[in-house]
Amino acid sequence: MRNAIEFRVYGDYALFTDPLTKLGGEKLTYSVPTYQALKGIVESIYWKPTITMVVDKVRVLNAIRMESKGIRPIEYGGGNTLANYTYLKDPCYEVQAHFIFNLHRPEMEYDRNENKHHNILKRSLLAGGRRDIFLGTRECQAYVEPCVFGEAPGFYDSYGDIHLGNMVHGINYPDETGRNHLEVRLWNPVMKDGVIEFIPPEICTQVRIIADMQPKQFDENNVQSADELFAEWEGWGMK
Repeated sequence: MRNAIEFRVYGDYALFTDPLTKLGGEKLTYSVPTYQALKGIVESIYWKPTITMVVDKVRVLNAIRMESKGIRPIEYGGGNTLANYTYLKDPCYEVQAHFIFNLHRPEMEYDRNENKHHNILKRSLLAGGRRDIFLGTRECQAYVEPCVFGEAPGFYDSYGDIHLGNMVHGINYPDETGRNHLEVRLWNPVMKDGVIEFIPPEICTQVRIIADMQPKQFDENNVQSADELFAEWEGWGMK
């Protein structure tokens, strides 16, 4: 696929919570990562307001196992409390994603150099990402590396269909929709032989408005262009 990358992401634990219910109290992970969690990982590898990352599919490599832990989170009013968090244990996934230009940001047109964005994206993946990688929440450190999607054996190969029920697909932000709302998308995914193929955000039919929101402002005064970044990396001898 054009402008695509394929990578493996793994860690000791993952916590993919429902953003609508995760404030305070006990936390229970989804059994698989959401589109939004994977989009966040791709954006930690490389992100610019010029482009929009699109997650195409994810493959679950290890058996889905959960482990509960007693946690002492900080309360919003100060001090600590006791809570029970249930994590995914030994999560490992293969992800295929690509980028498109964000046409809701005409002010970033000067930065639409497709080839250089793709080269920077691939180099960033080889380097393990430009920012720290997490599986759902910050305490779940993770790592990324390039792979060939579907090449490694997986626990759910030839397993058949698993219906995952209604779950969060992702979050719509104003700068990606052109609407001045923060919205949540829901869907009913099915994992087939360990693979979930995501529908594109724009065709999700279950969309709910959470709050009014204005897009952040970006332009050439506060964003380094792909041309400048690529030239800078060439100067450092980065491959």
